[in-house]
Amino acid sequence: MPELPEVETVLKGIAPRLIGHRLARVEARRPDLRRPLPPDFAARLTGRTVLGADRRAKYLRLHLDGGETLIIHLGMSGRLVIEDAPPPVAFVHGAATATADAPHTHVVFTLDDATRVLFADPRRFGLMDLAVTAALDTHDLFAHLGPEPLGNGFSGPYLAAAFQRRRAPVKALLLDQRIVVGVGNIYASESLFEAGILPQRAAGSLGAADCERLATAVRATLNRAILAGGSSLKDFVGASGELGYFQHSFRVYDRAGAPCSSADCDGRIDRIVQSNRATYFCSRCQV
Repeated sequence: MPELPEVETVLKGIAPRLIGHRLARVEARRPDLRRPLPPDFAARLTGRTVLGADRRAKYLRLHLDGGETLIIHLGMSGRLVIEDAPPPVAFVHGAATATADAPHTHVVFTLDDATRVLFADPRRFGLMDLAVTAALDTHDLFAHLGPEPLGNGFSGPYLAAAFQRRRAPVKALLLDQRIVVGVGNIYASESLFEAGILPQRAAGSLGAADCERLATAVRATLNRAILAGGSSLKDFVGASGELGYFQHSFRVYDRAGAPCSSADCDGRIDRIVQSNRATYFCSRCQV
């Protein structure tokens, strides 16, 4: 599933192309994704102007005139792809013929400058919803969420308070969207390695200095990943079809058995399974 850096990368790709433009045509090719699309979805969006765009956790939000916001979650395999006008063509027997849209394209937004934004999702684990902009914080998708890890509400003292007396493994709590949003499996492993903390360690055993190191590592790891355009492992591409390249910088994730990347360590990367998810770490560098 795309994590915070991948969603932020998509946001940066689509926002300049959407903001200030009108949705001249909206086509919903099926009635549902992970859950049903809102009633009269295409009709309610057609003619609306995109006033702004942001990200909350792993959700994209397009703020529209008329006081509503389009909420988009990419799910496991969803992608938003910008297709400039005119549509691509293939020449068949000398005649120009419009090429087919990407496979599994379920929603197509055509802007007033004829640019198209396609939402393709082979597994259909993504979702789209419409909500009142002024009430987004109370929407069922957002009301339970913790702070943004790159925002002012996330810090060492915050983590110390959130982890207090918690016996659950620290990695499990980093993945808990009620505690901090957007830190998925990849970046939790990478952040814990940078902070020198074992992922299976009880969260409540972390002291103030541990929590400060971890908060700093989470922010640094996410920022580096955003600069790299995210991580492309299976399905993720940016809005223009570009691949992320942070996967080339992984220090532990998906490196089981490889030598530790720390210069003064002769250990190797271990892999365990926590809550049905692979976790990677160096038992010599992390305590």
